[in-house]
Amino acid sequence: MKKFIIEIFKFTLFAIIFYIITLLIWESIKYPFLKPNLYCNKGSYGNTFTRLKEAKKINTVDVLILGSSHAYRGFDTRIFNKNNISSFNLGTSSQTPIQTLALLKRYLKTIHPKLIIVEVYPGVLNSDGVESSLDIINNDENDFLSLEMVLKQNNIKTFNTLIFNYYRNFLNLDNSFVEKRIKNDDTYISGGYIEKKIGYYKPKNITKQPIIIDKKQLDAFEDIIYEIKNRNIELVLVYAPISKNLYSSYTNNHYFDGLMMKYSEYYNFNSMIKLNDTIDFDDSNHLNQIGVEKFNNKLIEIIKNRFSKN
Repeated sequence: MKKFIIEIFKFTLFAIIFYIITLLIWESIKYPFLKPNLYCNKGSYGNTFTRLKEAKKINTVDVLILGSSHAYRGFDTRIFNKNNISSFNLGTSSQTPIQTLALLKRYLKTIHPKLIIVEVYPGVLNSDGVESSLDIINNDENDFLSLEMVLKQNNIKTFNTLIFNYYRNFLNLDNSFVEKRIKNDDTYISGGYIEKKIGYYKPKNITKQPIIIDKKQLDAFEDIIYEIKNRNIELVLVYAPISKNLYSSYTNNHYFDGLMMKYSEYYNFNSMIKLNDTIDFDDSNHLNQIGVEKFNNKLIEIIKNRFSKN
């Protein structure tokens, strides 16, 4: 029996080593369609690499912002700074609560905010989060929190990509990588914000849809609330403006509002400010710079009132 166990252990060890070596060799193949379960593309979109590199240099800020592209394209840190509120935007593309939780645990070790704003959007609460995990794995230094994030998703693509990036991180193969701050119509602004060249949305019909919440994401969201409140940091949940066209397509917005209000102070700016789909939005999901300024100025009024009371 002892010999059998030893043989099983040897075989398992050999299989793991063989798998990792094969994976590293396979990544060198030029054609993406031949490696559908491995995605390695540093600096691909959203300037996540630059943002997370800058985050490592941040210490104390008044406001830390987390969330999806609604966050990094919707909360302009320059406007906060003009109002004497220091801020950093830790939003990433398609960021779901599973990734938000990992980023919080990683960066709250060094960043000490007075207030955390978590941008909440129904779409990401019904997402598997694979896209966001791949983005973060490829553009940040990976640790145990990365493994924890991947295990929650149980997806072979994120698992393979994490193994490959552990290897690259261990050998410091990306130390010389520099990401462009201007990519097509996007410009990275220090503090984590992405300013997009001004564009205007042309509304189209959007099929009616209910808001559905994934249990894994809701569990991670509840862990976020606990993590922040356990550190005695103030928390505000913000539903950033989306086009009226998209917002009205959701058939149960009151359900989502009620759910968010259970967890913390919550502001749904879709019902708090008047915006025009064709003037203030770049697409159905994202504000253009005109809309960002209107939204941010209203949000900052609320933040200033909070700080004046403390």
